[in-house]
Parts: sequence; structure tokens; C-alpha cells
Amino acid sequence: MKYFCISFLLIFFVVVEVVSAYDVPKLVDLPFDDSDLSFSYYHKSCPEAERIIHNKVKEWVTKDYTLAPALMRLHFHDCSVRGCDASILLNHKGSERWANASKSLRGFEVIDEIKEEIEKKCPKTVSCADILTAAARDATVAAGGPFWQVPYGRKDGCVSLAKEAELVPMGHERITDLVEFYQSKGLNVLDMVVLAGAHTIGRSTCGSLQHRLYNYKGTGKPDPTINPQYLNYLRRKCRWTSEYVDLDANSPKKFDVQYFKNIQHKMGLLQTDQMLYFDSRTSPLVNALSSQPEVFKHQFAAAMVKLGNIQDYLSDENGEIRVNCNSVNKY
Repeated sequence: MKYFCISFLLIFFVVVEVVSAYDVPKLVDLPFDDSDLSFSYYHKSCPEAERIIHNKVKEWVTKDYTLAPALMRLHFHDCSVRGCDASILLNHKGSERWANASKSLRGFEVIDEIKEEIEKKCPKTVSCADILTAAARDATVAAGGPFWQVPYGRKDGCVSLAKEAELVPMGHERITDLVEFYQSKGLNVLDMVVLAGAHTIGRSTCGSLQHRLYNYKGTGKPDPTINPQYLNYLRRKCRWTSEYVDLDANSPKKFDVQYFKNIQHKMGLLQTDQMLYFDSRTSPLVNALSSQPEVFKHQFAAAMVKLGNIQDYLSDENGEIRVNCNSVNKY
């Protein structure tokens, strides 16, 4: 018992030391401009908004649990281009939604149904950007992840370009490229690793893995960083490129730290997942988070707050409250 307590304390202090090195803010201290976003933004104009969003997300995820990670990913893609302005929801030729990088995105029908319900209660009041941000939070909770407060007041953007969506990370980038991408959004290395932990749930198309399984970097051989047993498993699961495979082979329906344990054992599904363990900037965080589920959940909530607060102020000035999330207003 004495040995256990000493070991636990050593692990705890290692985690604190590694994580604190990134100047992690507390949830209550996370910065955002109160003049733009507010926790009470809809308290008077649409007090039922959060309840409607919560109930609809819970209803859809209960029917199809894969919609939880799908909504989280949809939110990430939205905030990664022009900030969190619901530009990913605009459905017209040449929009982000039509980009190759967006082909596997799902959950649009959930947002549409939420918007339709809210419009009945509070017409022309709640933005699609705010709906998507809150829906991602409620989807996380529905999957067993942490809760965090969402500030509101985002505007819906009027510009959506497919070429900009192609810049969103897709799982084959170098770690340096990922670090630079996240930094350009105001996020740090810790945020990047923690948000990658969302791959504890969800799935990927087998088509995105073919190069790792059969022809890594043109060698005609598999990626040598893949665990041989895991490689055999993936080859059996991915007989067709149109098939799907879980991002976490061990606990795909549970929001936990198994993702980090997997990549410690060379079982990262995407190339960028596995490279987190081999890069000196990220491997200490992987090791720390793999044994600290509560730390992971806390930091995930903090990183999601920062992600949801990314705004393009030029877009915001020209933004609107869409009546239909799929198209800009016609007046």
C-alpha cells in the first residue's frame, strides 16, 4: 500500500509538471471578450435554446452513437476555417461543405432539426454557429466526456470556400505542420494533443488508411510504426476502402484515455495519431494523459472552450443570424 501511494504521487507530480509547462489556464480564466460572447446572451431573447439543443442532441445520439463524434468533428472543421461561424453548414457549390476534405462530415441533419425547432420558439435570434458549438459540447457529454459552459453571441458567416476547407488537418500531416496550424488558431501544443484525444471515439474511412497498410511513402510496404497485430486487424477490417474502422479499437464507444494508451502501443489509426508518440514535443503529454483520465477530461473541456471561441472578426462584422443554416439570408 505504501509503495502504491508513493507511485501514485510520483505519477501525479509528473503530470502536473508536464502539463503546467504549457501555461494551462483554468476553465474560469479562459479569455474571451465579454462584449462579443456571453454566457447570458440568450437568457432573455431565447431562454429555451440550450434545452432544445441538449434534448435534440441526446435524441439523435441515442439512436446513433456515431453522431456524437460526428458533431464534434463538424464543429472542429467549422472553427478551423474563418473561426466558428457555421460556414461549414452552407450548402452550395464551391462551399466548404463541398470540399474533398468535408466529404465524410456528418451531423448536418441534427443541426437543421435543432435550428427548425428553435426558429419556432425564437425566430431570427439564435445563430447556427452558436447551435453547432453547443451541440458539440452536448455530443461530448452524451459520449461520456466532460461538460463546459458555452458563451454565446457568434454570428453566422456569409462566406464559405471549398479551397479553404482543404487546409484542415486530415491525419497525414507532419507534427510541425500541425503545431503551426493550431498556433495560427491561437491554440498550443497541449490543446493539439488533448483535442486529438477526441479520437477515443469515432471512426475513419478505410480509404484514408490504405497508404499506411500497403504502400507507405511509396515503399510498397506497410508503415513500420504500426503494431504488427494491429496491422493484421486493420487489413481484415479494411477490405474495401468504403468501409469504416474505429479510431479506438479497444473502447470505441467510451470517452476515455485508451486513445493515448493505444498510440503508446503503436496502435494509432491515423498517421498523425501515431506520430504524437514519436515527437519529443508531444510524447511527454501522451504519456502523462494516458494514465490521468480526469486530467484529460479537464484539459479537453478547456481546449474545446478555446476552440469554440475562435472568431474571424472581419467575418463577424459582416455576419448574420441565418434563418436556414444551409444558406445565407435572402434579404
